[in-house]
Amino acid sequence: MTEAITPFHIDIEQTDLEELNDRLARTRWPDALPGVGWSYGVDRDYLIELTEYWRTGYDWREHEARLNKFPQFITEIDGQNVHFLHVRSPEPDATPLILTHGWPSTPADFLDILSPLTDPRAHGGDPSEAFHVVAPSIPGFGFSGPTHETGWDVPRIARAWAELMSRLGYRRYGAQGGDYGSLISAALGRIMPEQVIGVHVNALADAATGSGQDFAALSESDRAKAMANQMWWFGHNGYATQMALRPQTIAYALNDSPTGQLAWNLEWFVDWDPTATDRAPIDRDVILTNVTTYWLTGTAGSAARLYRESGSSWGSKPTPSSVPTAVANFLGDRAVRGLAELVNTVVRWNEYPVGGHFASLQAPTELVTDIREFFRSVV
Repeated sequence: MTEAITPFHIDIEQTDLEELNDRLARTRWPDALPGVGWSYGVDRDYLIELTEYWRTGYDWREHEARLNKFPQFITEIDGQNVHFLHVRSPEPDATPLILTHGWPSTPADFLDILSPLTDPRAHGGDPSEAFHVVAPSIPGFGFSGPTHETGWDVPRIARAWAELMSRLGYRRYGAQGGDYGSLISAALGRIMPEQVIGVHVNALADAATGSGQDFAALSESDRAKAMANQMWWFGHNGYATQMALRPQTIAYALNDSPTGQLAWNLEWFVDWDPTATDRAPIDRDVILTNVTTYWLTGTAGSAARLYRESGSSWGSKPTPSSVPTAVANFLGDRAVRGLAELVNTVVRWNEYPVGGHFASLQAPTELVTDIREFFRSVV
């Protein structure tokens, strides 16, 4: 294994883009029941329209160029390629911060918050609140490429992040993430409590439901929230169950049909409830940049494997963490404070009436402010 860190530049072959376009043009559409909308899954008319825009309106080269404006690198850790953005602040004393995305995302989710985080002076902020940002692609996702062996679960990814930050020369740093990124960030704090100064999370994925023993420790209001979340999850966990039990089966469809891959990822990108009108929508170009990245790198199936690798720990409690932890709950997030406090040292908890599950895309200003205020208190 080499510890070399190599500059990385995205440059997709034109033939790959032409092949994608050809597959989109030849989509074999299924029938759909009249009048059911989204209740049976992704709405067919919506998907037809978005697929046509992907084929004729979306410009990968534009978004490839935007990604390439940020310094990117690749390194090998524990036998796995790890791609990452490394955006250093112009402020020499900036706090190092590792940002981790979730599923079905990539570091492209963070592009709108990189400049405010790294250069607050340019955005009317306090230069003392600047960050050097590291934003990796989770192993198996996007430009990190597919995983090549079993075992790439949350703790192993967290250990890889610890090694990455060490290679970059960062001895003390913060961690931030949403969705699976919230689990990886918290795990990094548990593994490296002397190095991680604080963990900031949104869309906290393991604090929505619990066991009977957990419920007994909750306040009446938190217990009611957790029980409601449990009922909600029973009706929405089909995607997670499939990927946690049989990711290889769905991988064949995802890797063969770009329209199928778009449909599989789309439900969460429309924020779990496409009929909701109170959450900020996600720009369709951002959705398509993530989906196109999965398609061009052939990683939709390997990204799905994260659920299988981590599935054995579902329902079990991690070791309690002593690292100061902040939770930002945005509109539609379901984390329950009482559950979060069972295994985290929660020192900050904010509920926001805006945004959605993908806060960096749906409420970037509020997210950046919450991150700044939290780390101001722990640095």
